[in-house]
Amino acid sequence: VQLQASGGGLVQPGGSLRLSCAASGNIFSIGAMRWYRQAPGKEREWVASISSGGTTNYADSVKGRFTISRDDAKNTLDLQMNSLKPEDTAVYYCNAIVKTYPRYNSMHYWGKGTQVTVSS
Repeated sequence: VQLQASGGGLVQPGGSLRLSCAASGNIFSIGAMRWYRQAPGKEREWVASISSGGTTNYADSVKGRFTISRDDAKNTLDLQMNSLKPEDTAVYYCNAIVKTYPRYNSMHYWGKGTQVTVSS
């Protein structure tokens, strides 16, 4: 299973970006999906999550500005980021719990990350 994140870039404060994460491989089903981020010199932190049933949760630092969504038909995960701040600058990683063929066991998978830079 591979998770490929995309959509990062350079944006001015107050701007928007949309990150996407596409899962591929021997996928039977995908459970909870999450976005994390890691700023320079800091530990990786959880940003948002969405369950297989669509329940969403957000870190306080992004609540009201970011929206997480998923498309199970396409095995994709998105993060719409609005009102971006310089402190949102980080490498963003997607994470998913994936059940795979042929053993139907579930494991955590990580994407390689996409850089988001918020600067004027």
